[in-house]
Amino acid sequence: MKEWYEINTPPYFGGTTLGSVPSGDPNKLLGRIVETTLYDLTGDFSQQYLKLRFQVMGVIGAEASTVFKGHEYARDYLRSLVRRGSTRVDTILNVATKDGFKLRVSVVALSVIRLNKMQISSVRRVSREITTEKAKDLTFDQFAQEAVLGKIASDIYNIAKKITPLRHVGVRKSKLMALPVEKPTEVPPAVPA
Repeated sequence: MKEWYEINTPPYFGGTTLGSVPSGDPNKLLGRIVETTLYDLTGDFSQQYLKLRFQVMGVIGAEASTVFKGHEYARDYLRSLVRRGSTRVDTILNVATKDGFKLRVSVVALSVIRLNKMQISSVRRVSREITTEKAKDLTFDQFAQEAVLGKIASDIYNIAKKITPLRHVGVRKSKLMALPVEKPTEVPPAVPA
């Protein structure tokens, strides 16, 4: 006999319910990935282009807790941003947060005019520096919020606009690569009797 389990977002995304899922065994829910949009969480229609993924990590009673697995721009939204006569600068890098989570982050910057190689490498360098600094200084939940809600993109834009006029900067994709490795507790050496 199957039972219904409510899947909830992590506390740093409001702890809202994503939906209910039937399962005969709660252990079969572990590892399952649930996809939603930021619009479903916030109610702001302008954020419908952002797809979020959460992975079920634990089940307590009839509620399943999740961890943020990553996010991505909708393909049609990303396609609508690209214009003729402008340059798209992609930066893909692996970062580690303060608390040991490892992520792969893709930052996109779109210019107003066509850029030369020097400008492209400068924008890419700014994106890389700010993203890695943010990851070092923030915990995973803070980094995930800033990446999804646009704080990291805003910081990149404010510095990169001094290099060239930009139309859009955003963290277009993030993916959780590895959870922090738990350190084994040290066992005191045996004292000879």
